[in-house]
Amino acid sequence: MSDTRGSVAASAAKSARAAGSPAVCLVLGGARSGKSAVAEGQVLQSGLEPVYLATAEARDGEMADRIARHRARRGQVWTTIEEPLELTDTLIAEARPDRIILVDCLTLWLSNLMGAERDPVAEGDRLAVALADAAGPIVLVSNEVGQGIVPDNALARRFRDEAGLIHLKVAAVAGRVLFVTAGITQTLKDVR
Repeated sequence: MSDTRGSVAASAAKSARAAGSPAVCLVLGGARSGKSAVAEGQVLQSGLEPVYLATAEARDGEMADRIARHRARRGQVWTTIEEPLELTDTLIAEARPDRIILVDCLTLWLSNLMGAERDPVAEGDRLAVALADAAGPIVLVSNEVGQGIVPDNALARRFRDEAGLIHLKVAAVAGRVLFVTAGITQTLKDVR
């Protein structure tokens, strides 16, 4: 791993308000923990126009079913943008004070980046800078994959490590970080 992995994120954290931007919230949790529902609730409580920025791609029937269930749960109140790779550029273009964007999820975005052979470190740095300077509030959902056993293959270990690094960068610029376990939300950081 390069020693420069955190340098851009550190700069982004500095440009964000003191300990993080109150306009950015990171919601972490394991699979089926309830993190998406918690994040959706945060967005709807804001009273702003809700925008759902989906990073998933329906590459098989099971994922297509998952996406359909998420859409049905959200209902028609949401504007949905599907963007599997260009997350940062989309956030820059779409963020504004009268709307709130929900990104679901960062780990699927990371999978897409790795599949496209893009540099997760550089992309994570760009994301952190964009979040620190965002023109409107953003809630990001991600799977916490680093609390289990050490994966038995190099690709899975790399994914786990890259996800952890992205989480570090986003949490540094976020004003609020939540962790969801079994539908129960714990506040890890709140500078509001």
